[in-house]
Amino acid sequence: MHPSCACAPWFGNGELVGRAQWLLVALRRLTDRTLDLDTLEVLVRVAETGSLTRAADVLGVTQQAVSARLRAAEQAIGQPLAHRTASGTALTDAGRVVLGLAVPVLEASRRLEAGVAALREPAGSLVVAASQTIAELLLPGWLLTHRAAAPDASVRLIAGNSADVTDLVRSGAADVGFTETPAAPPDLSSLVVDEDELVVVVAPHHPWASASGITADDLAETPLLLREEGSGTRATVEAWLDRAGLRLVAPAAVLETTGIIRANARAGIAPAVMSLRTVDTDLADGALVRVPLLGPPLIRPLRAIWTGRPGPAVTAFLDTARSSSAGGQISP
Repeated sequence: MHPSCACAPWFGNGELVGRAQWLLVALRRLTDRTLDLDTLEVLVRVAETGSLTRAADVLGVTQQAVSARLRAAEQAIGQPLAHRTASGTALTDAGRVVLGLAVPVLEASRRLEAGVAALREPAGSLVVAASQTIAELLLPGWLLTHRAAAPDASVRLIAGNSADVTDLVRSGAADVGFTETPAAPPDLSSLVVDEDELVVVVAPHHPWASASGITADDLAETPLLLREEGSGTRATVEAWLDRAGLRLVAPAAVLETTGIIRANARAGIAPAVMSLRTVDTDLADGALVRVPLLGPPLIRPLRAIWTGRPGPAVTAFLDTARSSSAGGQISP
């Protein structure tokens, strides 16, 4: 999914605010015919957390409300979407099918809302696009530091995969983007603000959990839990294997959020390659096991990208991101 297709034509054109709002209402009405957006969100959170109680905590509602949403969805579809397990709640086959359809719908809704909201921002506000890992783990700290230095600054965040972020910056829908891809787009200016290590993780009962290490061939020949095409994580793994003359086999599953990949890895569905930042808690409490990778480490740059000469707002935000790491290298 490329959010620039939805957002780019509207940025900077106040006359289309009404049309954008109408489209948002239309999207909600469309989902209301089958499953409303709140119900889709419940399904995603149950898949991510593996628990009705934890899903309710994330959503800020009661467990009864989550259960009621699931029952309503099951009645609308005519099939059970979730079932109890020894460790909590898991999606059924039908639930996983609906989940795969739900994630793009929710992303479209959020990006449409972000696009409409950005139209209302005053001149000089900053639109930041970021890949999921950066948006979830690094940007909160950057935003806190940036707001402390510039209390009146207005920042709008759009999250997506690295390909989406690049498209948003190219189209002008975002002033600056943050990506996780191995190489910088040649047509954009970029600044490496940090590095990120990827690790192979499995559930404790997986055969790899007791292995002394796996090779690049092992990784390439094993169906993995992967993000969609355009993801920086997937691109990094593919580039790492390509240097060894290898290619990934068909994935065990293609999942569109980091949280869902973590949940499936913890359940033992298949191995996953994830940012160490995203699984450090799982590794510490034993929910996941890190598998040593024999060969060069999977390190990727985290970089800012922008077009042309950065304005004062972009420059200030780049300074914030750069100061939070050991430094940065700018490429024209």
